[in-house]
Amino acid sequence: MTDVTWEDPFCGEGNSCYRIGVDGDGNSYIALSGQEDTYLTDTREALQQLIRDIKAGKADHLLAD
Repeated sequence: MTDVTWEDPFCGEGNSCYRIGVDGDGNSYIALSGQEDTYLTDTREALQQLIRDIKAGKADHLLAD
């Protein structure tokens, strides 16, 4: 497995905890807490843009009931 530096888990309601990590090659990772060996990966820039878009409300439609 790639040498990933994981952040502390971000937890919502219930057991929905996610971890974000980076490696030395500029890649970013997102995984469920406790399942870090199964992850989604992309560039660090892509993760930064994802976070900017979420903060800008571009994913708010996913929160609708």
